Amino acid sequence: MQLNFSGKQDVYLEIAEKYKEYIKLGIIKNGEKLPSVREAACEMSVNPNTVARAYSKLEEEGYIKSLPKKGAFVTYGEDQSERASEPDKKNIIYAFRDMGISKATLQKWIEEVYGEND
Repeated sequence: MQLNFSGKQDVYLEIAEKYKEYIKLGIIKNGEKLPSVREAACEMSVNPNTVARAYSKLEEEGYIKSLPKKGAFVTYGEDQSERASEPDKKNIIYAFRDMGISKATLQKWIEEVYGEND
């Protein structure tokens, strides 16, 4: 996941907020395993302690559960979801961009789902 840090708040809070957004939008689903602290830190070019703090915050707020020697898993279920019936479409597109998904890849996916005639 690629993030552009604003510098307006601590980096670990920005990471936690972005994960919460992805979880609420359903991009990261309930039960899904998050990258290890080291993997996420490497992807985001931050210190592993920063990611560990973000994961800790997510766990405190009930978004994830860390299991020793297994990893961190999303525990934010549908019953907790604050999602509106139709999520903000722009936020979904921004989330894909932040994840490093190119415009061409996204367009390819859309064509696969809708077909070329739609």
